[in-house]
Amino acid sequence: MNQSPWQPISPEKRARPVREPLSRERIVDAAMRILLDQGYEAVSMRKVAQALETGPASLYAHVANKKELDQLLVDRAAEGIVMPAPDPERWQEQLKDALRSTLKVMRAYPGVARAAIGQVPLVELALASTEGMLAILKAGRVPDQAAAWAVDMVSLYVTAVAFEESVQGAWEWTPDDVEGFVAELKTFFQALPADRYPLIVALAGPLTAGASSDDRFEFGLQVIVGGLAAMVPAE
Repeated sequence: MNQSPWQPISPEKRARPVREPLSRERIVDAAMRILLDQGYEAVSMRKVAQALETGPASLYAHVANKKELDQLLVDRAAEGIVMPAPDPERWQEQLKDALRSTLKVMRAYPGVARAAIGQVPLVELALASTEGMLAILKAGRVPDQAAAWAVDMVSLYVTAVAFEESVQGAWEWTPDDVEGFVAELKTFFQALPADRYPLIVALAGPLTAGASSDDRFEFGLQVIVGGLAAMVPAE
């Protein structure tokens, strides 16, 4: 018998919205939103589960633990890294470009640097970045052991720079605030006892220069890449 059009529909028969199945992709999406909106410290399996309107236990069928989630966040950010095709004639500038691209990505995803610190990249895109940097180093004939250690060192350098910037960004300083702090720091150095700290006093200007630009980062690239170039055996 058909149901009368005036008869209320029972709760069991009301249409229920179809919930999108839980997946690793959705988990990373939610975790990245939390990271960008609230910072790295806010990212937890419990909070991600709440954002997806599920329980933490359901996440573990897709992501083993918070450590793996950190790896996946780094991997998501790594999608934006531009890795040049190795050119033996330009390997030094290519390595610098790859590191500049990595810093740009980490700046676009504040908090990812914190997720990356202390991690060995074991997920696909992060591994591809490691492979790409090794290819550039080997195109430049950097010895195997030096290339192996260098790819870790340069990643740590970029990550440390990005992490420091994210910490400073949390202070919500304006450019005027930064300028004022640097001026005060320079004055502090200049006022130190010259008999105990003669070089700090003498170099107060250089020590506080480039605080709000990429000059310091570029200096680091120059030192690192120049050191690696010095290790290339003579032909």
